[in-house]
Amino acid sequence: MAEDELLKDLRRRMDGALEVLRKEFGGLRTGRASGSLLERITVAAYGSNMPINQLANISVPEPRMITVQVWDRGLVKAVDKAIRESGLGLNPQTEGQVIRVPIPDLNEERRRELTRVTAKYAEQARVSVRNVRRDGVELLRRREKDAEISQDVQRKLQQDVQHLTDEYVRRIDEALSQKDREILQV
Repeated sequence: MAEDELLKDLRRRMDGALEVLRKEFGGLRTGRASGSLLERITVAAYGSNMPINQLANISVPEPRMITVQVWDRGLVKAVDKAIRESGLGLNPQTEGQVIRVPIPDLNEERRRELTRVTAKYAEQARVSVRNVRRDGVELLRRREKDAEISQDVQRKLQQDVQHLTDEYVRRIDEALSQKDREILQV
């Protein structure tokens, strides 16, 4: 029973690494508009830095346009400034409380640069999964040393942990190749 709990915990932690990777990929611009592109932006508002989605509605009315409907008229300039200074290369246009953010086309050099960034994110996710595997294997060895489990059970569970790790690394590689295809698509 405790073995099942161990594998569930490791799977949950590996799912977390995969979810972080998906969020990182969502924040990368591919030439298509996505609301997740702006989610990481923080705005100086009400005396602190707040996520943009706590100050406005973000929507995607067209494939190459994001609109940001700011709730507080006094924060429109702060939201506009945060989008401009986000490092995403976006040039927002303000119309009252609505900020329109056109998504420009990507050139070939920028596409190649983004594929290098996606590879870096994927490697970070693989390292996270391997760290989870290492923690699980160390725990199994400790349990075997303390005579909580037999050596045979320890080896079998270690193989299960390795199979789980291989599955998650394969899923990370699939997510990477899908994102690279999306970025390189003209």
